[in-house]
Amino acid sequence: MEVFNTTQKHLRRAIDLVGGQSALARAINSKQQNVWFWLNKSGRVPAEFVLPIEQATQGQVTRSQLRPDIYPEGQSELKASNQ
Repeated sequence: MEVFNTTQKHLRRAIDLVGGQSALARAINSKQQNVWFWLNKSGRVPAEFVLPIEQATQGQVTRSQLRPDIYPEGQSELKASNQ
């Protein structure tokens, strides 16, 4: 349950940064219903949306925060790859 709560916290932050569930969905080419489902039911952002969310938040919410199982902490983040 710990990972669910942590992922949920970071996804909620991404939603706030971008301007709401609908705005995030548009930014990542998904649907608001999917964002709601990840936040409230599954607790997991599908792998194919992790990098687009990182880009939509300009690196303020990172891939390792959303999916530490795929992107362990310390891997190069968006900021490092842009330099």
